[in-house]
Amino acid sequence: MASESPDSILIGLREAAVEHIVVGGTAAVLLGAPIVTEDLDIVHRRTPENVDCLLEWLTAHQAYHRFDLANRKLPPTREVLLGSGHVNLQTTLGKLDVLCELEPGKGYEELLPDTVFIDEGPVPLRVLDLPRLIAAKSAAGRAKDRAVLPLLVATLDERRKK
Repeated sequence: MASESPDSILIGLREAAVEHIVVGGTAAVLLGAPIVTEDLDIVHRRTPENVDCLLEWLTAHQAYHRFDLANRKLPPTREVLLGSGHVNLQTTLGKLDVLCELEPGKGYEELLPDTVFIDEGPVPLRVLDLPRLIAAKSAAGRAKDRAVLPLLVATLDERRKK
């Protein structure tokens, strides 16, 4: 799945009762796409209670902003997690990208209808389904997203054949 397996992070978030949706490369892998990813991307529910649970877990795992050029190891804040941006973190268990919204106006609540529940693996998970993941990767337009699109489409085609 990745050089750092997200299993420990997923188990920890589950134990901390953090409501979230797995998106990005890890979602694709969980749905059967043959890709490699370096981090775990989630969209969390932005309620004060859920953000408090997430922040407590992040603090316990020494999370800090990994793209800070001054390398100050700044921890995430409650305000940022309640916001609308992407928070790229390093934790003691690996890289975790906390997306308040997948794209503008598309947070946890809006994405929920486009998810599937996976009850295999280390813990039960809510994962962004392939059609919505393909749409998000297409809209992002980054080279790394365009590169995986054929694999995601092929995985979706295979799933539809079954």
